[in-house]
Amino acid sequence: MVDLESEVPPLPPRYRFRDLLLGDQGWQNDDRVQVEFYMNENTFKERLKLFFIKNQRSSLRIRLFNFSLKLLSCLLYIIRVLLDDPTQGHGCKELNRGCSSQNYTPAKIDWSPIIWVNRSLPLWGLQVSVALISLFETMLLGYLSYKGNIWEQVLRIPFLLEIINAVPFIITIFWPALRNLFIPVFLNCWLAKHALENMINDLHRAIQRTQSAMFNQVLILISTLLCLIFTCICGIQHLERAGNKLTLFDSLYFCIVTFSTVGFGDVTPKIWPSKLLVVIMICVALVVLPIQFEQLAYLWMERQKSGGNYSRHRAQTEKHVVLCVSSLKIDLLMDFLNEFYAHPRLQDYYVVILCPTEMDAQVRRVLQIPMWSQRVIYLQGSVLKDQDLLRAKMDDAEACFILSSRCEMDRTAADHQTILRAWAVKDFAPKCPLYVQILKPENKFHIKFADHVVCEEEFKYAMLALNCICPATSTLITLLVHTSRGQEGQQSPEQWQKMYGRCSGNEVYHINLEDSTFFAEYEGKSFTYASFHAHKKFGVCLIGVRREDNKNILLNPGPRYIMSATDICFYINITKEENSAFKKQEQHRKNNESKSYYHGPSRLPLHSVIASMGTVAIDLQDTGCRSSSGPTLTLPSEGSKNGRRSSIAPVLEVADSSSLQACDLLSDQSEDETTPSDDDISTGLEYAKGYPPYSPYIGSSPTFCHLLHEKVPFCCLRLDKGCQHNYYEDAKAYGFKNKLIIVAAETAGNGLYNFIVPLRAYYRPKKELNPIVLLLDNPPDMHFLDAICWFPVVYYMVGSIDNLDDLLRCGVTFAANMVVVDKESTMSAEEDYMADAKTIVNVQTLFRLFSSLSIITELTHPANMRFMQFRAKDCYSLALSKLEKKEREKGSNLAFMFRLPFAAGRVFSISMLDTLLYQSFVKDYMISITRLLLGLDTTPGSGFLCSMKITEDDLWIRTYARLYQKLCSSTGDIPIGIYRTESQKLTTSESRETASQSQISISVEEWEDTKDTKEQINNRNNHRNSTSSDQSDHPLLRRKSMQWARRLSRKVPKHSGKTAEKISQQRMSLYKRSERQELAELVKNRMKHLGLSTAGYDEMNDHQNTLSYILINPSPDTRLELNDVVYLIRPDPLAYVPNTISSRKNSFCNTIGQDAREETQL
Repeated sequence: MVDLESEVPPLPPRYRFRDLLLGDQGWQNDDRVQVEFYMNENTFKERLKLFFIKNQRSSLRIRLFNFSLKLLSCLLYIIRVLLDDPTQGHGCKELNRGCSSQNYTPAKIDWSPIIWVNRSLPLWGLQVSVALISLFETMLLGYLSYKGNIWEQVLRIPFLLEIINAVPFIITIFWPALRNLFIPVFLNCWLAKHALENMINDLHRAIQRTQSAMFNQVLILISTLLCLIFTCICGIQHLERAGNKLTLFDSLYFCIVTFSTVGFGDVTPKIWPSKLLVVIMICVALVVLPIQFEQLAYLWMERQKSGGNYSRHRAQTEKHVVLCVSSLKIDLLMDFLNEFYAHPRLQDYYVVILCPTEMDAQVRRVLQIPMWSQRVIYLQGSVLKDQDLLRAKMDDAEACFILSSRCEMDRTAADHQTILRAWAVKDFAPKCPLYVQILKPENKFHIKFADHVVCEEEFKYAMLALNCICPATSTLITLLVHTSRGQEGQQSPEQWQKMYGRCSGNEVYHINLEDSTFFAEYEGKSFTYASFHAHKKFGVCLIGVRREDNKNILLNPGPRYIMSATDICFYINITKEENSAFKKQEQHRKNNESKSYYHGPSRLPLHSVIASMGTVAIDLQDTGCRSSSGPTLTLPSEGSKNGRRSSIAPVLEVADSSSLQACDLLSDQSEDETTPSDDDISTGLEYAKGYPPYSPYIGSSPTFCHLLHEKVPFCCLRLDKGCQHNYYEDAKAYGFKNKLIIVAAETAGNGLYNFIVPLRAYYRPKKELNPIVLLLDNPPDMHFLDAICWFPVVYYMVGSIDNLDDLLRCGVTFAANMVVVDKESTMSAEEDYMADAKTIVNVQTLFRLFSSLSIITELTHPANMRFMQFRAKDCYSLALSKLEKKEREKGSNLAFMFRLPFAAGRVFSISMLDTLLYQSFVKDYMISITRLLLGLDTTPGSGFLCSMKITEDDLWIRTYARLYQKLCSSTGDIPIGIYRTESQKLTTSESRETASQSQISISVEEWEDTKDTKEQINNRNNHRNSTSSDQSDHPLLRRKSMQWARRLSRKVPKHSGKTAEKISQQRMSLYKRSERQELAELVKNRMKHLGLSTAGYDEMNDHQNTLSYILINPSPDTRLELNDVVYLIRPDPLAYVPNTISSRKNSFCNTIGQDAREETQL
């Protein structure tokens, strides 16, 4: 057997276990080698190259020394010229003895004054020394920069000039007879120019600054011009030594006159060499100078495009903000500038725009207006480059606004660009406040470090959802976040436009309680008491507070909240308190009696007596449970009606705990949950309250909602397809008790989740939950279905609003609201404003087919609002168009506010919320308040936005002030505005056409046959209710129809069988002329084809002859009208729930599933 140990070589000492324990004793005998790196840089040549070329500072010193040598050589040449006397001998004794006796004749040139000069010995010594140093430096630099091609070094113009100017001086050292030989030392000016350019480049490298191309080009141009003039001066002066014997000054005068194209002719060259030099110099100037000027002009134009720099001195002495965008459109620019400079304290700020694209023509024209040219600076550059951020002086900026490009096809890619911009700014200027706009909610958590963030899709879908339960919420929020003085529409003859325009000037402001005249007297009193009395006395609406030691804002914390001196109060008013003047009560009452902005039958003064507060009846205080979505106010009892005028309970200074019950919403709902109705038992549906167990994206705010005990299978979420659990294939088959809310969107993005959550919030009574149907162009992914399967009565359907069959299947005929979301694929178009074309036409089709349907539309461009529900011959719409133009000419930021679709809340553009981000620079609380109003954030103890409708039973309250008192004393609600609907007055011509059309219908229907009685009655009713605006589109056809009807009424009694048949055909042709009838028949035929019942289709219920508008914080004496919708901020019902109720709720909600959130903290 082979001994294996003898064959295995021993391990090196450092790998043996003994050496690991005892230490490596044999390291001295180790064969390791020490390696030195970069030995090539230790050679003599590399060290010289490092000193003369590579090192920026030493290279700069060498360039400066070289530049000084060239200037010294030129200076020595000038001294030699000034000391030289052309009339004396020219130093040619040894070479040409008789040259001094020769005289100049025009036919023959004496070359000796040109070839020889008088040069003193000290001057010669200095020039030789300069030449030696220059030649040595040139040879050394040529050696160091040698790269293998000797001719490349030798044939360079600077090298040739050095040889011409230095070698002759060195020759004179060894040949003294040539010491007075003329050498063109003045050509060193070109070498000085070359050294100056290199010196400037090294200077910028040494101080680590980016050089200005404009500065370099100007320097090159000036130095080139000076070198041309200096060369010409010295050349003419020397050549004319054999001619006119000009001095340097005469030569300078000649060159200036010649180059300026003046040409007096008093000084001219006499000999042909001088003339030839002038010709050569003019040709060189004609070639070189235009090239230099062209490059300078090009750089100037590029500088104008890129915008140059914002100087450090201005950044340190002035205040500026930076606006970062990927592409700058004129609408975006004007919205930002108008909103930013609307605040008085921002008038001295400068706006620096940093954009990677070139400024377009429209933006350029606007920025040339004096109002903007002095305050707006456009810089072309990228936020990702530190050099461009340095140009914008980002580190000294007061704020940085980063806006996303919402017109991009890929909105996710646009968000990624925004995120990188935010990161770049934060890396470069950590202390600069960031205001960031993001598009997709799933990308929001990447920029949580930003001071203020507005997520477009979050706000958009939340506003669309609230529009379905609180009409015109989008208009309410838009008016609150726009800066206005309330002067819009004040010159209009329409009373509603004056009221609407005046109230649109209300905004949200803040002030410390102890510093406020409005609220200081209410310290130690309840919030509702302070809100009511501040509105009664000053007309301001207190909506929220914030504790000094707490960052959370509380909207209407309720009557149990006691006001503290350090509280910050948030209120709605025309202007902030600091800009208000206070008059005495008597004088104020006289002014209000003489003039009032608001109409009303009573014309009550501002400080009218709301009720006899000393003898008020407490029986009117409603402390019972009420519905959250549609509360009704308690009517006065019969005894009070017969005995005395109805009155309202006072608002208590401190809430009475015995009168405040914790039932409100939870007790009402708890009854429903503990004792479910028969319908719930039959359908097997029971709802719980809790937090959604699954969120589709990171960063969504948890909201207490109605949820199912078990999630719905994905197959049951599909509305139009049956499954093993149900066999329904259309919305009608489900038999929903409440009307539908349909959302038409392209894709089921994560933002759509924020549409569902407000509609399923815990304070919504479950009996009033509207079924939600998502009409999607593309099927949703599983992550989205996981998020929505916990919500009750939420379905989706794959289809498009372009397809009538899809609309009918999803239940459009019995829908309460149809929400049309702008599609991402249509947001970009060749012409910007055409991005909304498809959406507008589709909505117009829906408007014609289903005129009773409430359609809420989102547009990309606010200017396209005028095309919504477009009627070409509507005189009233044309008048509103003229009013919009007048308001725009006056400089209004809300010129579009009088468009009926916007005023009614049926259309909005998310770009109108850009001002929310801009306002946050002055009002840092606006984003938080808006999120609370929209339900995007829920703060414990903070109220929520809801609405109530004024019915006939509520008209006894009469005025808005009495309503304010009633709500504060009974339920603790704070009203903030009114949504009013009025009948639109038709013009005289429209009224006549309506009357004549109704007469035609009656005269025709009298002679109809009695066959198909039911169908005839339906047609008769439909024809009577047809809209005058649609019928007035064809006046010629109407006149012919009236003439035919008259002839028919005269001839019908004498008709025969053939005549009856002819009349029937003519009657049918008359019906075919009605566009509304054609559309109705089309819809009914499609419904019959799909097997749907036509009973629910009411095609004639039209609301086109009404107009709606919002009154934000109206005057206390504003009269209430029937069907007014009052916006309320209702206190949080969970804030007053006892612990027993809270624990019961939490235990009940935790039965949802394992993924549900843990116990709710109230």
